[in-house]
Amino acid sequence: MNANPILLQMKYARVVNLFAKESGMSLDEALAFFYHSNLYQLVREGISDMHCMSDLYLVEDLQEEYKKIKMKSKM
Repeated sequence: MNANPILLQMKYARVVNLFAKESGMSLDEALAFFYHSNLYQLVREGISDMHCMSDLYLVEDLQEEYKKIKMKSKM
């Protein structure tokens, strides 16, 4: 299913803003991470209707992805 592009952009903005607040990042850092994340690819491509998930669910998923990447970089 394809989502309306304008609604997707609004969802991206909400998710990035909440991710920045929750993680203590600047909006620029959060936006850069988001656009390079697996989550963004899934939402953009409409896989599993990820765009239908709540903003909080997507932020939590993004936080998990961020933690995994940070763990890998420490090894």
